[in-house]
Amino acid sequence: MPVKKVEYLDVLTKTGDKTGISKPRGDVHRDGDYHRAVHVWIFSESTEELLLQLRVDCCLWDISSAGHVSAGESSLISAMRELQEELGITLPKDAFELIYVSIQNRTYKGTFNNEYDDVYLVTIIDPIPLEAFTLQESTVSAVKYMSFEEYRRVLAQKDPDYLPLANDEYGQQLFTIIEKRYKENAEARSLTIEKQLNRYASISLSAELTGLTAADKEALTLLVKAAAIMDEIFCLQVWYSNPSLRDWLNEHADKSQLDKLKRMYYVINKSPWSSLDENEAFLTTADSAVKLLPKATKSVSGWNGLEYRTTFPSMKPPGASFYPSDMDKMEFNLWKDSLPEDQQKEAIGFFNVIRRHNESFLENMISHKTENSSSSLHDLYVVPYSQEYYSLLSEASTLLRSAGDMASSTSLKRLLYGKADAFLSNDYYDSDIAWMELDSKLDVTIGPYETYEDALFGYKATFEAFIGVRDDEATVQVKLFGDHLQVLEKSLPMDNIYKSENVTAAPIRVIQLLYNAGDVKGPQTVAFNLPNDEQMVKDRGTSMVMLKNVSEAKFKLILRPIADVCIMKEQLELVDFESFFTHTICHECCHGIGPHTITLPNGQKSTVRLELQELHSSLEEAKADIVGLWALKFLMDKDLLPKSLAKSMYVSFLAGCFRSVRFGLEEAHGKGQALQFNYLLEKGTFVLHPDETFAVDFEKVEDSVASLSREILTIQARGDKEAARTLLRKYSVMTPPLKCALEKLETVQVPVDIVPDFPIANQILRDIN
Repeated sequence: MPVKKVEYLDVLTKTGDKTGISKPRGDVHRDGDYHRAVHVWIFSESTEELLLQLRVDCCLWDISSAGHVSAGESSLISAMRELQEELGITLPKDAFELIYVSIQNRTYKGTFNNEYDDVYLVTIIDPIPLEAFTLQESTVSAVKYMSFEEYRRVLAQKDPDYLPLANDEYGQQLFTIIEKRYKENAEARSLTIEKQLNRYASISLSAELTGLTAADKEALTLLVKAAAIMDEIFCLQVWYSNPSLRDWLNEHADKSQLDKLKRMYYVINKSPWSSLDENEAFLTTADSAVKLLPKATKSVSGWNGLEYRTTFPSMKPPGASFYPSDMDKMEFNLWKDSLPEDQQKEAIGFFNVIRRHNESFLENMISHKTENSSSSLHDLYVVPYSQEYYSLLSEASTLLRSAGDMASSTSLKRLLYGKADAFLSNDYYDSDIAWMELDSKLDVTIGPYETYEDALFGYKATFEAFIGVRDDEATVQVKLFGDHLQVLEKSLPMDNIYKSENVTAAPIRVIQLLYNAGDVKGPQTVAFNLPNDEQMVKDRGTSMVMLKNVSEAKFKLILRPIADVCIMKEQLELVDFESFFTHTICHECCHGIGPHTITLPNGQKSTVRLELQELHSSLEEAKADIVGLWALKFLMDKDLLPKSLAKSMYVSFLAGCFRSVRFGLEEAHGKGQALQFNYLLEKGTFVLHPDETFAVDFEKVEDSVASLSREILTIQARGDKEAARTLLRKYSVMTPPLKCALEKLETVQVPVDIVPDFPIANQILRDIN
């Protein structure tokens, strides 16, 4: 007689994280350990029916499919496996939508079932013919379809033929999600999306090309095409089914006014989640692409096969597509800590994704069960970007190399050749140095840089591109800031022990933007300070690019109208573009000073990014803002800037607070700005008047700015994550004064941001296509 295999389950904490321990299934239930299971619901869109199975063990009708998550197995793979084993349905991962997690706490005949149930919804277009199923005889004796409304009724009546759901809330969540998706009025939804779209002001951005050589103009065509590939990669980085959603919306934009609006708002956000609404989904899986799988089940005469909707979660995944969707922080850290030191550094590196070994079974649906407790720590592994996005990066590399052959500037040639090599080698160090040393009329930034999309840890970089024409006159004017970085570092309002002796002056380039692509969704940046790699910052410092035409557009269309509504009349004339743009420059410069590589209290070397993880981006943006304000006053006191700017810079900064907070408190800049506004309001530096306008108390502002600068810089220098969390929780909130100001701006419909159109680049792309 064959020995029955013992199924092991991963033991979870009470909050649902992996502990790194696994035990036999019987022991888990005996001891009341928390563990994970999957529930899969199949919903037919055209008939609004749910698929139910008749369970052999209890002779009751139950959900479509369910089972435990075995040790070392991922939730998604378990869902796929259970569906294949119980019903004979083989589906890819983009068919499974994790709609919520339900917690069970039950006691039955001396055993305990403390279970986290990952609840998946598979949306098919039409019912699968009953004869297409292959039922697991030991588990399922029959299947049937039932209207979700009828199913809700029989559960409410406690019909004895139907197995009760895990808890009352479980069923209500499921039924509410389905009802909302398919009962919503199209006209009302169109009005909602129109309102969201109206928060953006459209503007055409261009630049004079007369300063470019004929060779550079030829190179520009190839660069725009390479930049467009960054959009393709970023689309994948956001979520794995994002490209199919984008293509579906493009194909169906002419079907109705609602379809047109959905596509328009998707183009702004580059995902189904609205950047200005705390990443709330404005689309559902019911809006997504339909795919046909002829061989997902047994073939049935006259039936072409299963059609399903590609899915995306309603809550934006904090790890985007950089990590497995069901991976938690504890699992990652347990795995990382088990690696040799060099591999640990790779795991938290900028230029790779984390995948599961088990994911290799996804497409072929090979059943995979773990028989020991060791595999759960070793299921994850690293895949470099050069491998993960090989086909796209290979194409972009070829384009950059060809553009380098044409470019007239030696430094531009070096940059383009370097990036072309980096895309294939995954080593960006030399190409980033070439970018920092770029001295060319045609200005190019392309590659993986920002880490905002990785809200889980802030480790992984997204691809982006900015192409512009250098503004020589403005570039000369801003050189002052880069030349005084070391002086600013030595004078920072923090203890001297934390200050660096070797701050490299940041080269600053001002450009007129011709085109951007990749990670430039939602609110548009007015400047960027790169690279983000702490080792590079330590070795070579940073470089900054200012987008002057973007800044001018934002000041004219957004900041000035905000000031008219929110700033006290007597201080209104102090809001000007020079102050706004000067602070923007100083903000970017101040990313390059302050703590980066740090020594922890125990003497260990680390970086601010590694210690603060997902809190780093918000606190770093707040630091650059408030220290930038401190630095401007410092430079004025040294007679390096005109003192006449002082009052204007503070009032322009106040107006700018409202602009940035409107990006949402889930976005790093918005969260960082809320921190500063609420802190300065608490100190009496910002004053709310009875007429609901705001003003700056010039007697208090200097001390308050220095005080907040010291607090943030010290938190960063100590790598104190708890102190960072406390500060952000206290001040990065929607306080009544902030809410009052934002409601006034909503009433008069001041745009929140701009949507740029790039006529030169668009013509190039049209000619190529």
